[in-house]
Amino acid sequence: MAKFLFIFSLLLLSANAAFAEVESQYFDCFLHSSNFTNEAIYAPNTTAYKTIFRSSIQNLRFLSNDDTTKPSFLIQPTRASDVQAAVSCGRRHGLGLRVRSGGHDYEGLSYVSAGGPFVIVDLANLRSVEVDSASGTAWVGAGATVGEVYYNVGVNNRTAAFPAGICTTIGVGGHFSGGGIGSLMRKYGLSADNVVDALMVNADGELLNRTSMGEELFWALRGGGANNFGVVLSYKIRLVDVPPQVTTFSITRTLNEDATKLVEMWQTIAPQLVDDLWIRVMASAADVEATGNRTIRAIFQGMFLGQRQELLPVMEKSFPELGLKDNDLKEMSWVQSTISFAGYDIEDPSILLSRKPEYNSSFKGKSDFVREPIPEMGWEEIWKFMMEGKDEPLTMILEPWGGRVGEIAETEIAFPHRNGNLYNIQYFMRWFEKEEAVTERHLDWMRRLHELMTPYVSSNPRAAYLNYKDIDLGSSSEEGNAGCWESRDWGWNYYLNNYERLAKVKAKVDPENYFWNEQSIAPFSACKPLSYKE
Repeated sequence: MAKFLFIFSLLLLSANAAFAEVESQYFDCFLHSSNFTNEAIYAPNTTAYKTIFRSSIQNLRFLSNDDTTKPSFLIQPTRASDVQAAVSCGRRHGLGLRVRSGGHDYEGLSYVSAGGPFVIVDLANLRSVEVDSASGTAWVGAGATVGEVYYNVGVNNRTAAFPAGICTTIGVGGHFSGGGIGSLMRKYGLSADNVVDALMVNADGELLNRTSMGEELFWALRGGGANNFGVVLSYKIRLVDVPPQVTTFSITRTLNEDATKLVEMWQTIAPQLVDDLWIRVMASAADVEATGNRTIRAIFQGMFLGQRQELLPVMEKSFPELGLKDNDLKEMSWVQSTISFAGYDIEDPSILLSRKPEYNSSFKGKSDFVREPIPEMGWEEIWKFMMEGKDEPLTMILEPWGGRVGEIAETEIAFPHRNGNLYNIQYFMRWFEKEEAVTERHLDWMRRLHELMTPYVSSNPRAAYLNYKDIDLGSSSEEGNAGCWESRDWGWNYYLNNYERLAKVKAKVDPENYFWNEQSIAPFSACKPLSYKE
């Protein structure tokens, strides 16, 4: 036994020495390739490493996970050549790479890994927003947040906007490339639908724009997850027109106020409303203070691209049962509406520039798409399960489809969830306890709710939204091409029939699968998956 331990210790020391040599070679390579500028690279023994690593981490449950690997280096590029050096040196010396924009990856895959050693390219310094009012476009650094885009686009021009998400601290690097749903999608489509160019570094360390990358790769970047194919440095986006004033509302209904009937009706009404009107539902279980009983609180949040006197007749005709009144309505600029929907209780637009994580917490998300209305009995079953979860802080967010987002063909860009969907569901739970047992209890409960929803949502495959990443759908246990068959498990959920085309793009631009993560797209050259429609 003693001999075995001695041999094992020698092997461990040898492996550690070899790994230290790899890291040393990478560091020297990066310095040489970036003209000996060391301000962009941080090793674990530097004072800035921990601060930078934690600076945009939104999901704390991965910080204490012993099964994950932390990065060998953090790189905060200030120019394209820094990213080119990070990629080229990583491939040369066997260090993987993760790209972090805002740190909102639901499964933490932008900053931790269950695979081998890797570096993080943190894009926080590449966050400029350059608006060209004459052409109605803007170049946006991939490290910018959605809030920074909103601020730069809307503060100085009340009639300019961009369709993107509700949470303003989301980084655009992942958000745009995964789709980007929000309050303007029924009028103008997703964020990805309004990306017209991109600047990226590919697996060969080349700097490419739309022309030099080609239309197939540009197609893949819009909805296929850019981190599968390279490192996007910036996007050129098409701005959209909004009126000087929009009208918003937020109405809460409980079970005693016909919440079940209203949600059931909303399912078919919301996708058919005029494109200028967006109404979503946020449903959660809550205690009734007077009795101590449980109820469901359904919040109907809406935005109308127009004034209140225009909205009231539309609602009276389309959804009178909701009981919307004049005193429920607020008129404001579009950029002010982004502050309101984000949950800020101040009106100063500069809050949109904040990059600070909103909560010091853990969270988990899942998603579904609904193609047929859930009947009233179904909602009663769902509500019962939610109310029985006394200590399960879940919110179910229902986002309406229809309008422009449904008019675009499923093959126009890589994002496939189009016509035929009534709405998307996000199941979201946030908790502040750090005990592993609490985390496991929350995750188990959410999985059981997701299973309960099976008969009511899409199937074959059960569609899911890439930006609400869910490792429960499956994960790749191998780097390189060995994970190709595994990647079909979640590939169909996220990409539907676009998965095979995405895998072919991957095979062309990253055949060695350098840009691997636990839910990345594997190169089509490694295997030939069958379409789920066959």
